Amino acid sequence: MDDHGVTIGADGLARCPWAGSDPLYLGYHDAEWGRPLRGENELYERVCLEAFQSGLAWITILRKRENFRAAFAGFEIAKVAEFGEADVARLLADEGIVRNKAKVHAAIANAKAALALDGGLTELIWSHAPAKQPRPRSTKEIPATTAESVALAKTLKKSGFAFVGPTTAYALMQACGLVNDHLVDCHAR
Repeated sequence: MDDHGVTIGADGLARCPWAGSDPLYLGYHDAEWGRPLRGENELYERVCLEAFQSGLAWITILRKRENFRAAFAGFEIAKVAEFGEADVARLLADEGIVRNKAKVHAAIANAKAALALDGGLTELIWSHAPAKQPRPRSTKEIPATTAESVALAKTLKKSGFAFVGPTTAYALMQACGLVNDHLVDCHAR
């Protein structure tokens, strides 16, 4: 790690230190995290994955991501909103995903909530993007929550979403590019 917080990888590229050396982390860091993402199903997937990640390492979710996609009908909101108790039982028996009953129920409830939104999930989430982008030089400068993530969490909860507290909302904002928290000297910035 240099004095700005980045880590120089085996390929010579400067990266945020959390990217480590695991190929899944590197690919996620370099190609997805912090990149603007729009689209109802795409954002719904990220809301779900961030909720499932709560209390776990993100690499756990990345390793199970394709299993999550298969188990949750490709994160098609309309399909997941129709899941019933047989689907809940199927999901809780699926060793390829995180089997947490509250999180499984939240994913289904969140699909129903997303369908009911006036204007859609993309509009709701992106309406909370901050006007000013951060320019962190080290990971110490990256907050766990912001006023915008607190507001997003409140709006999502008011709309019927679950497992979307301010910290999860900020992680969602980072993942979907509402904020660019790649360190200033990171090649992906």
